[in-house]
Amino acid sequence: MNRFWIALAAPMAACAIVACTLPAPATAQQVRYYEVPPGGRAHDIAVTADGEEVWWTVQRGGAHGILDPDTGETTILPLGEGSAPHGVIVGPDGNAWITDGGQNAIVRVDRATREVRVWPLPADTGPVNMNTATFDHRGRIWFTGQTGFYGRLDPATDDMKVWAAPRGRGPYGITTTPSGDVWYASLAGSHIAKIDLDTGEATIVEPPTPNQGARRVWSDSQGRIWVSEWNSGNVSVHDPRDNSWRTWKLPGEAPKTYSVYVDETDKVWLTDFAANAIVRFDPATETFQSFPSDRPGANVRQMLGRPGEVWGAESGTDRLVVIRYGG
Repeated sequence: MNRFWIALAAPMAACAIVACTLPAPATAQQVRYYEVPPGGRAHDIAVTADGEEVWWTVQRGGAHGILDPDTGETTILPLGEGSAPHGVIVGPDGNAWITDGGQNAIVRVDRATREVRVWPLPADTGPVNMNTATFDHRGRIWFTGQTGFYGRLDPATDDMKVWAAPRGRGPYGITTTPSGDVWYASLAGSHIAKIDLDTGEATIVEPPTPNQGARRVWSDSQGRIWVSEWNSGNVSVHDPRDNSWRTWKLPGEAPKTYSVYVDETDKVWLTDFAANAIVRFDPATETFQSFPSDRPGANVRQMLGRPGEVWGAESGTDRLVVIRYGG
């Protein structure tokens, strides 16, 4: 297995407060790459709480990828006929939960036994192009479908419900706040929406930038909703407490902001396809740090992590990447 570390040794630079890009401090961050079996188009990624396994969706292989980050060894577990998984998260049970567009289903992989269980969407729903998922505080998994749907599965009862999105096509990213609210982003609809957890009704909230292409969302510790804006190249944040918004453009001439993830320190991690980089945003100083890939066309589609590290899958290079930070 070809694995290596890259130390980021550039010194800190002085800059203005807004939309400044800083090189990463050598003592605080390190980047490591892991090669995975080629041709699978690694899409989304998740890391277990103990850090002993990293999971990714093998979208073109219809499989669940499992990495041992200590040895670099990988295991590829088929998910079923026609599988084309998109998102993967760690559930409250410690298992892998996957949105599978090919099977039009929610899929669970038991971490201990590797048993695969599939919950298909209702037959009359039709293909929804399943994207991402999140658990609410009641143990139910909510998911998005980009053809214009969102839904909910209660694994305890096998109850599955699907709703048509209020403006049709677009539901993509989804997140749960510390208080238990669930929000999704609509890429085609250029908005975010809060879901009523009892009725399933979605209430649209408009970002200030028109046609921004809200792609993914993540909540910080205060319940603010961070949004990666694909069309505009912005990162924005909505505070539901006072209905306010703030917006920042990523560095560069024409950024393409794909994913967003907020770490345990409330720093915001993003991926920028135009810069071929992972970008870290500090809301306190309004500054950016860029971590460009050492290969072209990395196309990191998701960031997820645990305290002290963030992970991404380079869908264009058949690699996984981790950035370890702090101390």
